[in-house]
Amino acid sequence: MSDLDSLFQIAQDDVVKLNDAPDVSTKLKLYSLFKQAAEGDVSGDRPSAIQFVARAKFDAWSELNGMAADAAKQAYIDLVTELKANDE
Repeated sequence: MSDLDSLFQIAQDDVVKLNDAPDVSTKLKLYSLFKQAAEGDVSGDRPSAIQFVARAKFDAWSELNGMAADAAKQAYIDLVTELKANDE
């Protein structure tokens, strides 16, 4: 496991330990960065408008199309580090 992969795993563990839950837009950013890092570009059909949570997740993830997995992991790590700093 590379250093980046280790730090990514640590960030995943740390984000659930935050005292204050992130706001909705930050949660979407975390979700989309995680999915891009783990699975790559979004695939499948865009959920219907009545499935607003699924559609918001899909849209957030699709904004990262083309981003390399390592770049997504680093962005996720950076965001969690920022959240941890503001959580203390």
